Amino acid sequence: MGAAVSRLLFIFGGRSVDLRQYFKKIRDIESGLADLFPVVVSLETPDGGKAGVASEVSREQAAKLIVEGCARLASEAEREAYYAKHASERKAAERAETARRLQVTIVGHPDFTDGERDRPVNLPPVSRK
Repeated sequence: MGAAVSRLLFIFGGRSVDLRQYFKKIRDIESGLADLFPVVVSLETPDGGKAGVASEVSREQAAKLIVEGCARLASEAEREAYYAKHASERKAAERAETARRLQVTIVGHPDFTDGERDRPVNLPPVSRK
């Protein structure tokens, strides 16, 4: 019974994994991550995971994804491209929100005719005494 207690195994991806080693790997990778929210890039997985999708996740989640083989840490170029893409999307969303809130009312005067629009208005001279 002592051997069964010392080796806690669970089945992950069709293979048995020692729980102590699994969580030790997660802690080791997590401690090695410099960013609070690192960018990871997904890898293709047998259950239909799409490769090449960048995401910003917590350090704990990034470490778990890396250990499970579902993602890898993004390179510097991939990280810059991810942040640039999201900055442009944020600006576009802000512009759309501003445009949605902006209300312009064009009021036409019924006394205008087409000929009157082109002529300047003559104002009486102002007397200064």
